[in-house]
Amino acid sequence: MQKKLAVFISSLILLTNICGCVALIAGSVAGGAGTAVWLSGKLVQSVDFPLDQTTKAAKDYLQSRKLSLTSKETISSGHSVVQIRSRETNGERVRIDIHKIAETRSRVEVRVGTVISNKEAADRILRGITERL
Repeated sequence: MQKKLAVFISSLILLTNICGCVALIAGSVAGGAGTAVWLSGKLVQSVDFPLDQTTKAAKDYLQSRKLSLTSKETISSGHSVVQIRSRETNGERVRIDIHKIAETRSRVEVRVGTVISNKEAADRILRGITERL
């Protein structure tokens, strides 16, 4: 009896988690450009601006905070991705990846930190980028 109860409770918890993920994905799709989602330790948001304009906004934001740009590289393998690397004033690593979704749409991914992600700092950076668009 206890084994059946444990299986039932585990199944219920798993089902709740799955439903939560579906709601998160549905919310991010429904929200469009205005919704940032925390996924796998990074903050992700789609914006209705082309890749080059979004990249310029990211670099402008980093320069406004006097954060050095440690690297910027564009990768093309069927689609374009711009990777920008920097460091916060406290030494935390900043990774900004900008993916070209369409000619006038990009996806911005911001991660701050290495092992433990700093969600507040990622949110501040993402807001700074979107304010410059």
